[in-house]
Amino acid sequence: MGSRWFAALLAIPAVAGPTPAPAVAGPAPAPAVVPDNGVVTARYTFNGRAGAILDESGHGHTLSVVSGQGGAVRSVVHGQGTALAFPAHCATAVCPHVALQSPSSADLNPGTRDIAYGADVLIVPGQTSKGQNIVQKGYSTTSSQWKLQVDGVAGRPSCVLVDDKKPRIRIVTSTVSVADGRWHAVSCRRAATTLTVLVDGVARGSTAVPAKLSVTNERPLSIGGKGAFADNDQFNGALDNVWVEIG
Repeated sequence: MGSRWFAALLAIPAVAGPTPAPAVAGPAPAPAVVPDNGVVTARYTFNGRAGAILDESGHGHTLSVVSGQGGAVRSVVHGQGTALAFPAHCATAVCPHVALQSPSSADLNPGTRDIAYGADVLIVPGQTSKGQNIVQKGYSTTSSQWKLQVDGVAGRPSCVLVDDKKPRIRIVTSTVSVADGRWHAVSCRRAATTLTVLVDGVARGSTAVPAKLSVTNERPLSIGGKGAFADNDQFNGALDNVWVEIG
């Protein structure tokens, strides 16, 4: 499977109700691997109707679509439900860009507490770039940050933490790629002084972080890109089961 397959996927019309769109090729995965020792503060399965995307954790972090240059997300069948496909990779001067955002909320700021976050992702070969954001809160250069992304042509997931007082980027990159046209559960976990990236529930890299590293900012929760501007590190695959757990 390659870019032509993904272009066909993006041509599927958005779901306006419970009727599913044609299925995404490839085997259905196990659900996203979610730790069970903290509080799930945001969770999105993308199985609802078109429009605002409700937070199924019950904490009210409703997502809205922000976009530019015609960027849009489209529903595709994933397992027994639906996932969202983002714009295909674009190398021209003007490209569509889109993200899902919820306003900043204090309960999405972990401070120095443990945090875990992740998603189910589908990226086909030929749809990678220098960096594609899956889920994040904050920006590395202007605030503190936690983030899950897919890096480079190889399509390897990575996890990022940036302290709110000492803006050094702490990053760990997976030893394995997820850009193979199959669904994968990808997640990050900060436990005390260790940041770990996991693929399908298996740890694929870890790095030490300071015990006092604190992530607290007033930036929105953002999925699929940084925002509605051109340099938004656009995600170019399909996402499902996005979640955040703190504590």
